[in-house]
Parts: sequence; C-alpha cells; structure tokens
Amino acid sequence: MNPTVDDILQTAQELRWKVGNNFHEQLMETIYTEAAQIADRSVTYPGKKPRFDLDRTIDGIVTSRLWGFPLMILLFTVVFWITISGANVPSDWIARLLIGIIYPMLKTGAATIGLPWWLSGLLIDGMYLATAWVVSVMLPPMAIFFPLFTLLEDFGYLPRVAFNLDNWFKKSGAHGKQALTMMMGFGCNAAGMVATRIIDSPRERLIAMITNNFALCNGRWPTQILIATLFIGAMVPAQLAGLISALAVVGVALLGVMLSFGVSWSLSKSVLKGEISTFSLELPPYRPPRIWQTITTSMIDRTFFVLWRAVVFAMPAGAIIWLGANIHVGNLSLVEYLINFLNPLGWLIGLNGIILVAYIVAIPANEIVIPTILMLTVLTSNLSGVGDGAGIMFQTDQVETMALFKTGGWTLLTGLNLMLFSLMHNPCSTTIYTMYRESGSLKWTLVATLLPLCMGFVVTFVVAQLWRLF
Repeated sequence: MNPTVDDILQTAQELRWKVGNNFHEQLMETIYTEAAQIADRSVTYPGKKPRFDLDRTIDGIVTSRLWGFPLMILLFTVVFWITISGANVPSDWIARLLIGIIYPMLKTGAATIGLPWWLSGLLIDGMYLATAWVVSVMLPPMAIFFPLFTLLEDFGYLPRVAFNLDNWFKKSGAHGKQALTMMMGFGCNAAGMVATRIIDSPRERLIAMITNNFALCNGRWPTQILIATLFIGAMVPAQLAGLISALAVVGVALLGVMLSFGVSWSLSKSVLKGEISTFSLELPPYRPPRIWQTITTSMIDRTFFVLWRAVVFAMPAGAIIWLGANIHVGNLSLVEYLINFLNPLGWLIGLNGIILVAYIVAIPANEIVIPTILMLTVLTSNLSGVGDGAGIMFQTDQVETMALFKTGGWTLLTGLNLMLFSLMHNPCSTTIYTMYRESGSLKWTLVATLLPLCMGFVVTFVVAQLWRLF
C-alpha cells in the first residue's frame, strides 16, 4: 500500500529527532532506510513471496468482486438491525417520560390554572404531543446510527464502500462519493444533504441531493417495519414471519438504491448533462476507531443538529393537526372534509384519503405518520373508547393497530402501496429546508421535492391497476 500523508508526516517528525551534527549524512541514511522499508512493504519481487500486510489482506476481501458487495450489504444490514432493534427500548423510555408522565402533568396543570380547553388542546394536545412523538421516535435511532456510521468512517471502511460502488455511480452519470452521501441518507436525508459537500462538482452534487430522498431515513423505517409485519409477514407461517418481513423491508431499501441509480442516470443524460468528474480515491490504512470522540462528535454535529430542525417544524404541524380535527364546519371537521376530498385519489393509487392527509400533515416529520393515521381512522370511524380524542395522536400494539386498519378498509394492496409510497414521496420539511440552504436554488429544491412524489403517484397507480386487473 502506498504511504499516506500521515506516514510522511510521521517520518518527517522522526527525522527531526534523528538528525544531529552530521546532518546531511544522517538525513540521507534515514531517507534510504525509510525508502527501503516502504519498498519492502509495498513492492513484490519476482520469485519472492509477498510480505504479509494486514491492510492488503483485508482489502483483498472487502473490495473483491466476489465478496465486496455481499459483505457490504451484510454489514449495513447489521447496522440497520442494531439501529432498529436497539432503538425500541430507549424510544419506549422517552415516550413513557414525555407522553406517559409529562403529558398528563401538563394537562393537569392546564386544568388547575383554568386554561381554556382550546388553548390547552392547541398547545399540549397539538404542539407538545407532536413534538414528543418526533423526539421519542427520532432521537434513539439517530443516536445509534450516526455513531455507528462514524465508527465505520474512522475505521476506514467507508472509502472501501465508495470504491466498490464507484463504477456503478459512474455508469449512472453520478459521482462515486455519492455512495457515502446515500449511506448517510439512510440515517437522515437532511444529514445526507449536508454530506454532499464532499462532492466538488456542482452538477454531480445536485444529482446526489435530488436522489438522496430515495434512501430510507430513520423516520420511515418504523412505517416500513410495521406494515411489513402486519401485512407481508401475516401471509406466511408464524416461524417465517419475522424473516419475510425483514426481507420485505430490505427489498424496499434496495429498490430505493436502484431508483437512485436510475434517476441519477436520467438526470445526467438530460437536464444535468455533463462530463463525469474523476477523483483520486485514497484507501487510508485501517485504524482503531476513537469511540468516545466519535460518539460525542456525531451526537453534537449530526444527531442534535437534525433533531432540532425536526422539532422546529414538528410544533406547528401538531398545531395544524389539532386545529384541523377540532374546527367543524357543519357536522364534519376540516380534516374530514379534506379526507373525503382525497379519497377518490387515494382509491386510484391503492391507498385512501386518511393516508394522504397523514402524509400532508407529517411533512415536518415522517415519524408521526402512523400515529396520525390511527388518530384519523378513529376520528372518521366514530369509534369510542379508542384513542384520547380528536387531534390527539396515539400509538397502540400491533393487534389493535391491525384491527383499526381493517376498520378503515385496508387490504394487502393498501399495505403494499403504503410501503412503496413511503419510499417515494416528498422529503420532510427539514430535508427540504436543508436542500434549499445547501443548493441555494428554489428551482432545484422544488425538483427534489416534487420528483419523488410524482414517481410515488405513478408507481402506486400502476400497481393498483394491475392488482385490480389480475
């Protein structure tokens, strides 16, 4: 392996201590010695067995044509599994604190001081509760995924990922470093937008930003897992349900990767046509990760940065949800009018008006999609004893969730198309805002926002028509 910048700097530092009175002699001797050592590590002589090199041995596996891609998929599957499984317990703890303890205390305090019901509902049931859901669902996965991702970066593996995917992105007219920004998008699309700064070419950076939404962010994983478990896993024997559900979610994620390649190719051949830039990809030596520094940096620079932006947008969304469910015109609330208006479009694409309204009000944060769907299902079905009232989001166990879905007329087609629409719809408001800040272009921000949404409508429409035809 060629000497890196760190190797050269270390050699220069050692030279400062090695040189003495006979400066030139010692300098030349040291240079020749170092050169011989580098040659001994890097050069293979005919007829001589190569010297064992750990980095070269590992690279022979992780960058090989045979094992490189399977190991990459396996490693990131493990990272996603750790993120999803590990986030369940802390998410439950935070939800119990914010929703199970603090929320009733706020309601009691509002009643004690005589706060009007509408103001209490707007501030507590709307703004606070929506923010609490976002924090409880969003914080734990990010707090796990971003440090794991940064550890892989410190270890030196991520440049190998870019090496493996470089040819694929090159064929699609994109930059090889887009592999890294796409992987960051699996944690959070807004963070993926910021990560595109590593791409020097403005054209290729735009392609990376526009296609970043096809990487399933942590806000969409809960929806994918729940729907796959309830609808896909239920189609097979119980002992295979977990495996089939997981494979369905991984399949949707891989579909997103394929869409990134396809859209990148289309953009590079049309509105963003241009020469593919070349870059030198240095494979740094493997290093032991700096665990505590990594955790601290990723929490401050990525997790809390993205979470704060999500909270800022979630609070007004909660207010809109509560107002829409509690302001009535005649016998129906405003949100019920909107649901009835969107029901025909929802039927055409294999969904329903409730799901479309949920995605509209959940633009600030995808984390509140399922709680909003459950709340709206209870509201429109006039069910009693379920939920906490109009405009108040809630979540329940899988059995009761499935019962509510069936009450709302859901079928296997609804579940399948919801998984597809969850992959292909507009980015959240945090990602849209970040896209505008990073690109400085309203035009390209609108393209990045509307392109996946249009694709989602087209794909779900085709699936729905084929499903009903056959």
